[in-house]
Amino acid sequence: MSSSTDILFEPFRLGTLLLPNRIVMAPMTRAFAPGGIPGQANAAYYRRRAEGGVGLILSEGTVIDRPASRNDPGIPFFHGESALAGWKGVIDAVHAAGGRMGPQLWHTGAVTSFLTEWKPDAPVESPSGLDAPGVERGVAMTDADIADTIAAFARSAAAAQQLGFDTVELHGAHGYLIDQFFWAGTNRRQDRYGGSTIKERARFAADVIAAVRAAVGPGFPVIIRLSQWKQQDYAARLATTPDEMASWLEPLVDAGADILHCSQRRFWEAEFPEIDGAQGLNFAGWAKKLTGAATISVGSVGLSGDFMSAFGGESSTAVCLDHLVERMERGEFDLIAVGRALLSDPQWAAKVRAGDAASLRGFEPAALAALV
Repeated sequence: MSSSTDILFEPFRLGTLLLPNRIVMAPMTRAFAPGGIPGQANAAYYRRRAEGGVGLILSEGTVIDRPASRNDPGIPFFHGESALAGWKGVIDAVHAAGGRMGPQLWHTGAVTSFLTEWKPDAPVESPSGLDAPGVERGVAMTDADIADTIAAFARSAAAAQQLGFDTVELHGAHGYLIDQFFWAGTNRRQDRYGGSTIKERARFAADVIAAVRAAVGPGFPVIIRLSQWKQQDYAARLATTPDEMASWLEPLVDAGADILHCSQRRFWEAEFPEIDGAQGLNFAGWAKKLTGAATISVGSVGLSGDFMSAFGGESSTAVCLDHLVERMERGEFDLIAVGRALLSDPQWAAKVRAGDAASLRGFEPAALAALV
């Protein structure tokens, strides 16, 4: 395996970020931060992946300073003295193991958690008081709410840089707050943050990115995670043509996003097969082609079955990486994020590099239940 996967182990550089290889640990919500404070167990969890040779670690979603920014009591904060001290322990442990890491900054919006019935003390908020199209929940954000939320993202990004993290990612995918602004079904606003086009509805995300860029300055890489699909609707599509995708993504790059992290349930699926066929460019491929920005692809890498099946109790077996290697050798995208395979096996990257296919593990849903 080692000779055919050499492309995965080429260095990558963007601004101040220098990675030894193209493998990214995907952000995966674990909800194992009691009181919102990451501790030694969290630091050890991430350190093991750094020791296993992952090029870049993206943290689980960690929330900004808004009254109802999380939907599970075990989701960590990325604000406040105690939480930031905990994250300092995490990044120091990762750096000691030779790794690179960025936190994923998050606001869950009006989305409910499928892991708990817990509810925050304050009303949940979203662009138009909707969890999904036609499904009311919480309150519509005021202009003041929006301004404070943008500022909170910027403060957390600045804190990440001050703590020594190597990059920062904004969670703009999967039907959470930023994505609820993108989605016409959940953004019914008639002001500057709404509109009939995806370009108009991208203004909130662009303003968040611009504020983050101003907070961290030039050179510090800013990533935004994006998706067409939503957990509320797997078939949802924000952009049905390349032109529409360009009008969605270009404002984000213009605002200061360096890397577009393009989430699919299955990375090998063509984004617009009606244009370039069943083996055509995936989401990350089109995003790179249209904007010129670096991209991360993600979606069921190295495993049978997509990640949503894991939450239904289904196992997945290890599969070969030929399709991944072929797409990366074509330069379709720059980096590849790996989720469940790294959850099951912290040494996944090292085994791939060594050509040790025989010892690659499949995925069992029980791996979701502990920090290992």
